[in-house]
Amino acid sequence: MHVTNSQSEDMLQLSYYHGGTSISCDSKTEHHEIFLFGNHISHSLAPLLHTALFQSMRVPWTYTLSETDSPSLFLPKLKASNVAGCAITMPYKITLMEQVDEVTEEGEVKGSFLQNFLRILEESSGRPGLVIGGGGACRSAVYALRRFMKSSKIYMVNRLKSEADSIIMAFEEAGFDGELIFVESVGQARLLAAPAVIVDTVPDFPPGELGEILAREIVEGFLGKEKKGYVLEMAYHPNPRTAFYQLAVHAGWKTLPGTEAMVYQGVAQQVLWTETPIALFELDEAKKAIAGGLQSLAVL
Repeated sequence: MHVTNSQSEDMLQLSYYHGGTSISCDSKTEHHEIFLFGNHISHSLAPLLHTALFQSMRVPWTYTLSETDSPSLFLPKLKASNVAGCAITMPYKITLMEQVDEVTEEGEVKGSFLQNFLRILEESSGRPGLVIGGGGACRSAVYALRRFMKSSKIYMVNRLKSEADSIIMAFEEAGFDGELIFVESVGQARLLAAPAVIVDTVPDFPPGELGEILAREIVEGFLGKEKKGYVLEMAYHPNPRTAFYQLAVHAGWKTLPGTEAMVYQGVAQQVLWTETPIALFELDEAKKAIAGGLQSLAVL
């Protein structure tokens, strides 16, 4: 299911708890900049996505990449007079939280910010969820599964138990009311109920290390269960039909590529930046822009 008008309105209204509007009558006719702050992001398709969305609303704003290995550049960039907002990606989604004035409830619970998973599959509500990975996107997926899917139990599969333990501890300290279970073996996976939703947050690389190989075997155990559900593959570069995406499809799961998450993450960000209801965005045009961008990258 897509993000609904009421959900986008709720998200926008909740943002006003942190202060009044920063958008004036002239803001949408003047040039403003939104930037993505991170490192090793030259391949990002985010500028293509947001340019298409801005153009669909006839807003003369731009979206740029701020690629750096120096986190100290973040606040000066954010405080520039023509900047209307930003997105943050690896490796700063966790470390830069302490530099902002306030963090939303979602950010406090997740322990990371500006990574969103915005799909609700009502028929799966209440069933367990499964998250693969141990980074910032993993935290967002855990929060979304509990908040929107009402998953009381969330399985975690990761190459390093220490990373998963750290995430579990952070959620517990934040008052998280769900149950997080690190799955350590194929045998343990066999004994657990099938998840309704699986979110894969790791890059599309073949498993190489022993921990990666074991994690893949555990996930294959879940995919092989009789009761199927949904898979959201967060990776999309260089090909949205990743190896894991194809594995899930072959196992009979309804699978969404990472480009879907990317587009709706971008829309959620623009709802907050431009204070515009989701109904006014031309999502088909944004999806076409991303598809074209991926094709161009494949040719290079």
